[in-house]
Amino acid sequence: MNGDWLLRGRDGRLSVYQLSGDTVRCRAERGPGGPWSAPRKVGGEQRLHPVLAVGQGADSYAHLVSWRPTVKGESGLVHSTHFRPHLAALDWNPVGHPDKKGDRTGTPAVAVDAQGRAHVFVRNKGGGVSMLAQKEKGGWDPWRDLKGEEVQDAMAAVTGESGRVELYAAVPQGLLYWRQEEPGAEPVLQEALQAPVRPGTLRALATSPDRTTVFYTDTSGDLCAWRPGGKPHTLLPAAGSGPVSAVRCDLDGHDCTLLVQRSASRRVAFAAYPTELESAGAWWTESGPELPLDALVSLTKDAEDRVVAATLSPSTGRLLLTQRKDEPGLALEAWREV
Repeated sequence: MNGDWLLRGRDGRLSVYQLSGDTVRCRAERGPGGPWSAPRKVGGEQRLHPVLAVGQGADSYAHLVSWRPTVKGESGLVHSTHFRPHLAALDWNPVGHPDKKGDRTGTPAVAVDAQGRAHVFVRNKGGGVSMLAQKEKGGWDPWRDLKGEEVQDAMAAVTGESGRVELYAAVPQGLLYWRQEEPGAEPVLQEALQAPVRPGTLRALATSPDRTTVFYTDTSGDLCAWRPGGKPHTLLPAAGSGPVSAVRCDLDGHDCTLLVQRSASRRVAFAAYPTELESAGAWWTESGPELPLDALVSLTKDAEDRVVAATLSPSTGRLLLTQRKDEPGLALEAWREV
């Protein structure tokens, strides 16, 4: 899974996307804050590889990207749009391969610009990055080679408050950063950071009108934050392996960034700090029961703008939720299974 799989739809309902064998399934609230539906298959009968990238635009539509087997030894990317959590998603639409044909080249990433156009990023056979972007009135532009070398798997795509799309990728020497200069333009490689980055730990968030922040774990096990144009900041030791999920929220009148990660003790760990003020420090607080080894964690905000956290075990389908209480600080309600 690449991206946030816990989303708030345009109608305020929460939904989750999960891999289940060779399919993707969705569960959604029947109404904002209400009971949840049973999981249902997304995108028709197409058989998929066990990989999924999720992105969401300002219109709250969810864009899903996966790989499907085609002929023996080869695969192609497919895309689906989910307009409302309680409606059926569009059928999977084949969108091609960054090298025209071949097997899977890596985990895709997807971001959606201010015009609602999905931008799909994936590593190509040369070790660089290729991008496929939707046209505003339907269809797709041709594949574009964004260059780069030795790009590691699980890139982080993000849409800034400007509505322009940005991309972060880990390489053996550190991080690469691409940004659109204008809406609809091809993202340009802007900067390279020399840093000891663990692949598979990137997650990006829009943190101000002009900047995004990428979170990653370094090779010493520390969770770091970097904004292009500056130096990376060490926040605190990572609670566990894998990427964090992040959301901005109001905590006692302050714009804060809330992070969540599955801890080494297999619980959910939360940390918060004033947005873009990493020097203020942060610390982990663990919550909830011990989780299965494959459990994922994600954050969003509900129809009333309250923080909601979820854990999901792909092997069991068990989904647990909690939300912030209506009181000062970051007090959470008891975790519940849905």
